[in-house]
Amino acid sequence: MKVEHIIFDLDNTLYSSTAAMDAGIMRRMMEAVAEFFGVDIETAAKMRRENLPKFSTTLEWLRSEGLSDTEKYFAHVHPENEADELPPDENLRTLISGISQSRVILTNAPLEHAERVLKKLNVADLFSDIVDIRACGLQGKPYEGAYRKALEKCGGDISNTIFLDDQLKYTDGFRALGGTAVLVGAQNGRPLNPESPIFAKLPHEKKGEFFKINSIYFLPDLLHKF
Repeated sequence: MKVEHIIFDLDNTLYSSTAAMDAGIMRRMMEAVAEFFGVDIETAAKMRRENLPKFSTTLEWLRSEGLSDTEKYFAHVHPENEADELPPDENLRTLISGISQSRVILTNAPLEHAERVLKKLNVADLFSDIVDIRACGLQGKPYEGAYRKALEKCGGDISNTIFLDDQLKYTDGFRALGGTAVLVGAQNGRPLNPESPIFAKLPHEKKGEFFKINSIYFLPDLLHKF
């Protein structure tokens, strides 16, 4: 396989899931769930855990329950100052700029969130486009249309594009199309040995190749193996 294009997830992929912003997003999301159902935060979290496996996102679940004001939801979960919770990464720009493949972002968050994060990480100009949840008609990953939209934006196809994400259900969605997916993050199951191997090809049952890396910083080493 010749990798000519890369589709990147944003949150917990370009930065670690241990970042304070991830906790902030989750806290505000639970507040939105609690307000919508009129329950306390603990009950809201329990309801979300029970229902989220049936849906692509928390937003899709809430919309199935009658939520209509998606913009109010976005504004609460992703306030203008949210990126203040994200520490800068001095090495990320060097990493991304050293990758020769074309690059786009595919996120289940709204565009303004993606723009804030990419600006804070100082890599906004290194991606040709952002495919956000609105661009997907509020049906993001793992719906096929979301991946197809990202493929269209990067000019690639399943045969020459890889997709990176920190959530298995989203990498599974790309693999279901026959694509090659990379699961990012040591929190996804048992961490790989940080010294050897730097990446692992995982077994897969049906379509698409499947790899795992501990962090985005192992991507160049993985690309050299294609």
